[in-house]
Amino acid sequence: MTNPRWIQETVGRMEGPLLRYATHLGGDHGRAQDIVQEVFLKLCRANRKHLGQHLDQWLYTVCRNLVLDDIRKDGRMERVISNPDWKERPVPDPHQRVEQQESQSRVLKLMGSLPDRQQEVLRLRFQEGRSYKEIAAITQLSVNHVGVLIHQAIRTLRGRLSPATRGEV
Repeated sequence: MTNPRWIQETVGRMEGPLLRYATHLGGDHGRAQDIVQEVFLKLCRANRKHLGQHLDQWLYTVCRNLVLDDIRKDGRMERVISNPDWKERPVPDPHQRVEQQESQSRVLKLMGSLPDRQQEVLRLRFQEGRSYKEIAAITQLSVNHVGVLIHQAIRTLRGRLSPATRGEV
């Protein structure tokens, strides 16, 4: 029998990150909401014992698969990159805050020019805080391949950023 409190706690903790992930991957916030709802319905039907310590990984994997199925079903292979809710650290100085927002906007714009796989692994790593191992399981790539994709993406972004944006003088 499913423990309603466990489900409620999981939804409370993971709904936002999964919604953000689904929106970035699929490009449509409304569809992302439906997909995340379906993820939690699947969680209600899943055997908690089989999920063990890999619950978050399982949730991201189910979410990813549902988004990709939705994209294939509709024939929508172009993704729309929306502005994510960045996990910002508080910046006391308003001038620093403006600079930080400008830098984040520039990085987001540049991220949109990266290959889809690189965008996805970067978002999972830096926006969602997932480990290489978790990203590998979610995307069905090897841990080494995840590392290579992240390295290539960061190298590309660094190369495209001006020295002033990187904080160099």
